[in-house]
Amino acid sequence: MPLMNLSGSKWRLVLSALLVCAVIFELDAQEQRTTPGRTPKPSKAKLGRSKNKGPRAATAKPKTKATAAQAESLLTQVLNRGKFKKVGETISVQTGNTLELRCRGKPVQWSVPPYLEEDDDGRLKIVQHERYGALTLVNTTGADTGEYTCYPMYCEDTDCRKEYNKAVKVFVFFPDPQELFVPSSAYYEVIQLRTNWPTVLPCQVTSPEAKVTLHREYPPVEVAVDGTEISFNVRKGFTIHRPRPYHAGALYCIASLGNLRQSSTKYMLIYVNYPMAPPAPVIYASSSSVTVGENLRVSCSVMGEQDVVIEFNWDYPGQQIGRPLYTQESISPVSGGPARQQSQSVLLVDEVRDVDSGTYICTAQNLQGAKSVSTIVKVVPKAKANKPGVR
Repeated sequence: MPLMNLSGSKWRLVLSALLVCAVIFELDAQEQRTTPGRTPKPSKAKLGRSKNKGPRAATAKPKTKATAAQAESLLTQVLNRGKFKKVGETISVQTGNTLELRCRGKPVQWSVPPYLEEDDDGRLKIVQHERYGALTLVNTTGADTGEYTCYPMYCEDTDCRKEYNKAVKVFVFFPDPQELFVPSSAYYEVIQLRTNWPTVLPCQVTSPEAKVTLHREYPPVEVAVDGTEISFNVRKGFTIHRPRPYHAGALYCIASLGNLRQSSTKYMLIYVNYPMAPPAPVIYASSSSVTVGENLRVSCSVMGEQDVVIEFNWDYPGQQIGRPLYTQESISPVSGGPARQQSQSVLLVDEVRDVDSGTYICTAQNLQGAKSVSTIVKVVPKAKANKPGVR
């Protein structure tokens, strides 16, 4: 019988039968899900739980610093025929060939050896593409040897700054069959030997294969390089880790490769006993109250290390009227204990006047910094003498 011809009562019977079947089907499904031997599939609500563990909180993955391999992948060298090569700490490019580097980032900024920053003769080209920056250097020479650095930039609107912690560096050698050392316009280079800081003699070679030795001009002798007191790095040169007075003098490097042997620029090393701390001056006036017409002496002294130069500067009330500065400075050794000395500056004010009353400031300075001390001097008028016969 067609369903379209059913009466209302019959429709209700059919719907009731369908409802009963649906209930029976659902009960059967529940029984199957709870039957032993069956493994029910976990629902989405239970995915946060694991066996023998409580609820698992949804936490963000911690950010980790980029590894060396990840950092290197930011910088690649473009080779012939469109091939790419990940760079390490150093690469070598034969002179005359083209150096092409690519650095991922939008945007990036490049740093090149000082020689190229001053004058690249139009050989250097830097272009920012959509996803990377490209550096191209053509007609290369040994003078182009040095460190090339790519800095990813962090930008907010139009304000951009370098992300120094994400910088990627590569040292590029340009081996020159005629020049073992990177050319220099200076015959002598003066370098300070500071007691508190390692000293580097660049002696930069164009080829990592060159053998480099350190020599003293007078007396002519090769300087021992033991790796502790003095060490060598082909990218940096020679490092004197703890400079001492006997390291001073004229030194130079000799590089040899195959049948070629050459000398570097000469380095004039000047020893400077660098102070451990800024000076601590002490100021003292001959009198805190001076009568008009008397002489005044204000001394400023510093106890410090031997051979450390102290520079003194004064500020005094008489400057306001142009009173000239008269000082006496001296250095005297201090006996006992480590080598120390006393440096002193004495400000002399002859026949003081009212304008000399006020604050006297002494500033002592060495290579580590400066410190000021002050004292106040009062100028009083002369006592009036009583006239004879006057009470």
